[in-house]
Amino acid sequence: MTRDYPAEPADEFPRPPRTVTDREGRDVELVAADGADRDSVLEMYAAFDPADRAQGIPPSREDAIEEWLDTILSEDTLNVVAVHDDAVVGHATLVPDNHGEHELAIFVLQSFQGAGIGTNLVETLLGSAQSEGFEKVWLTVERWNDPAVALYRKVGFETTEAESFEIEMSIRL
Repeated sequence: MTRDYPAEPADEFPRPPRTVTDREGRDVELVAADGADRDSVLEMYAAFDPADRAQGIPPSREDAIEEWLDTILSEDTLNVVAVHDDAVVGHATLVPDNHGEHELAIFVLQSFQGAGIGTNLVETLLGSAQSEGFEKVWLTVERWNDPAVALYRKVGFETTEAESFEIEMSIRL
């Protein structure tokens, strides 16, 4: 499969670890994550509101979440989590596809949405990707998910496909 990507690479993004203060005044740490963080990431997804699940993810049953985490916390993925008061409140991941490109997914607990954490998570994940030499990142988002589409555009993603109920967006790092 051939995807379209912007001709010019994006500017530099911040890298983890870093601490940000969200719009609610909460200090949130953005740190790289891996399989060692599995239990705390699992807790976040177990608490995730089913109404905020998109495109079937994250899964809702704990056994399905565990199986899904086996994939997204593996050695060939890149992960950043948002931590507040020692609890994971957001998670962003880049999962390699079969074309040398990486698919982005992000999830933020409902009580932390709308406070800037998602934007900071995506920027920090992309900064980590730049430091790892990743060049092409893409994602799909439901066309009616206006907050997510706005977030992706804000950090530099461009729409590359909008023919179905999902929009495909990409960025060149």
